[in-house]
Amino acid sequence: MDRRGTWSIQWDGIADRFPVPDLLPFTISDMDFASPPAVLDALCDRVGHGVFGYTDWRLGEFRESIRDWYATRHGAAVDPEAMVYAPSVLSQLSQLLQMWTEPGDGVVVHTPTYDGFRKAVTGLGRELRGVPVGDPEALERELARPDSRMLLLCSPHNPTGRVWTEEELTGFARLAERYGAAVVSDEIHADLTSTGHRHLPWTEVAEAGAGRRWALITSGTKAFNFPALSGSYGFIGDPADRAAFVQRMETGQGLASPAVLSLTAHIAAYRHGAPWLDALRGYVAGNLELVRDRLADEKDGLPELGWTPPQAGYLAWIDLRPLGIDSPEREAALQEELVFREKVAIMPGATYGTPGCVRLNVGCTRAKAERGVDALIRAAKRLRD
Repeated sequence: MDRRGTWSIQWDGIADRFPVPDLLPFTISDMDFASPPAVLDALCDRVGHGVFGYTDWRLGEFRESIRDWYATRHGAAVDPEAMVYAPSVLSQLSQLLQMWTEPGDGVVVHTPTYDGFRKAVTGLGRELRGVPVGDPEALERELARPDSRMLLLCSPHNPTGRVWTEEELTGFARLAERYGAAVVSDEIHADLTSTGHRHLPWTEVAEAGAGRRWALITSGTKAFNFPALSGSYGFIGDPADRAAFVQRMETGQGLASPAVLSLTAHIAAYRHGAPWLDALRGYVAGNLELVRDRLADEKDGLPELGWTPPQAGYLAWIDLRPLGIDSPEREAALQEELVFREKVAIMPGATYGTPGCVRLNVGCTRAKAERGVDALIRAAKRLRD
């Protein structure tokens, strides 16, 4: 699909992040593929109806389609009555931060950290407290601080693509309960989990009695590629917290009526989009294997990196620090090479708090993915040599 001229942030908004126009972008996490035919057909039918009056997400098939998707896709039982709705995952996070924390409180996250988390947490005057992925001791130290009020998870993790194991998730829940921290689990990448890995929704962990205040926040927009339609949903465990959230959205935020096309797209995706999603996951897996093979090539690649594909998603998180690209200055030099010489835009690790890494979006054609990884290899080798 040619996305130029469609007001695309990735393609048309490249100058907002990079100093050169017309770069080949591998940046913001949306895909270059058209949404599933079932979604497009449903949207056309809804548009053909011609009336776009006020709607209610609690009517119709929306909640039931989500319930059935979780049962068939994830083997998880979710309660439609525990569901909430919001324009986006980050808008849900914003409300939960304001409900469950105060300015100055600590919010614990894993590093590297999705930049949307950083903006939401610090923008509301909370303190972002990062712990490295895979370091349970550091996680406990941060949660044990008296003013750490929330554990904010990305599950699967963005940008590394890590799929948390059941043991890890139950460990997070026990720590949160021990230290009185609320848990918010952003699971928007869940349906992009790779074959051989299983995503465990936080509802399954919370139902075991672990944790006190918790919310699972997510959306079908990532996996089925319709983020511009907006729309997200979530599950909040405590009925009083759930009612307070709905009241905040419908009064303070003025969300009395959601976008009807978002509801339509979600229902169609969850009812009829599974074959398309499986085909997408297979294609993206091929792109990630291409990245792996290019990097591993003994002659023309960067085999010293030992890079392996992520466990979920279409974002290749590549650690270049073994090449000596291990400081903000060296990362800036790499970006100079990528932007001005290779004419590609690849997100720098500093965006996620980890200079010396890059996040390469391969939710695109095989040919484009090949151009991106080859440009990265050439630029990194020039700096290394």
